[in-house]
Amino acid sequence: MTTATPTAGTGVQAPGKTTRAGRVRKRLNSRTATLVSIVIAMLWTVPTFGLFISSFRPADQIKTTGWWTFFRDPQFTLENYQEVLFSSSSSAGQLASYFINSLVITIPSVLFPTAFAALAAYALAWINFKGRDWLYIAIFALQIVPLQMALVPLLKFFSTGVTIAGVQVLPAWGLVDEQKFAQVWFAHTCFALPFAVYLLHNFISQLPADLMEAARVDGATHPKIFRTIVLPLIAPALAAFGIFQFLWVWNDLLVALIFAGGGNEAAPLTVRLAELAGTRGNEWQRLTAGAFVSIVVPLIVFLSLQRYFVRGLLAGSVKG
Repeated sequence: MTTATPTAGTGVQAPGKTTRAGRVRKRLNSRTATLVSIVIAMLWTVPTFGLFISSFRPADQIKTTGWWTFFRDPQFTLENYQEVLFSSSSSAGQLASYFINSLVITIPSVLFPTAFAALAAYALAWINFKGRDWLYIAIFALQIVPLQMALVPLLKFFSTGVTIAGVQVLPAWGLVDEQKFAQVWFAHTCFALPFAVYLLHNFISQLPADLMEAARVDGATHPKIFRTIVLPLIAPALAAFGIFQFLWVWNDLLVALIFAGGGNEAAPLTVRLAELAGTRGNEWQRLTAGAFVSIVVPLIVFLSLQRYFVRGLLAGSVKG
């Protein structure tokens, strides 16, 4: 009597033996791995905690001693936040209006690419049309184009329009003041679409084909399938991309500075924080308060969507 020897790729394993994935999972769930994770998390949090403490310390304390000395001589003040948020002096802060500008820039810059990418990813995954694969390859290849290479052509597109063979095809936008928000939305949407389409396509293409076929047999059209079946199933992936895009746009300085300008009509919080640093960076009390104000919203967004973020990262990693 002979026994079959399991071969690689057959999925058969000898009794009593664990798979490589099982061994890795067991090691990651050990006490040592948990302790290492806690230590890394604490070390990662220390700078943020120090920034939080410093933002409430008086100016003379910040400039003469480290934040850890706060526990020997605790002194609190809200003057730093009052200066950076509501001071009438242009050199002190006035972050409240820039904070609103950041929200106005970030929210549409997240919603637009998410919506367009979801529609494009569904079309590339489940609608057969000529040149579909080449179009997907082209979108994937756009991810390797450095953002800096597109800044000048895009800025020229906004300022002079598009001219082909001496014929004005598209006019210049000619936007001023608050109208420049549209330029920033357009730029962030263009820069985010290649990665968004690629990411969402991977999730949508792994949905069960039987589910799509059953919907088509029942007479469902592509818009109805996308709205009632696909969207609920890819909600974790949409949340994962939304968090990435939100953090990127909120912390962006380059794109906003180029397309929105440095005025308080459309400039975001990051532009004002760069100005607060000054040429010497000696206003530490304002910088700490301003920096902590800038991280509050991304922190709230990440913590509120964390469960969707984790599900989005794990979705599609296993089948069955």
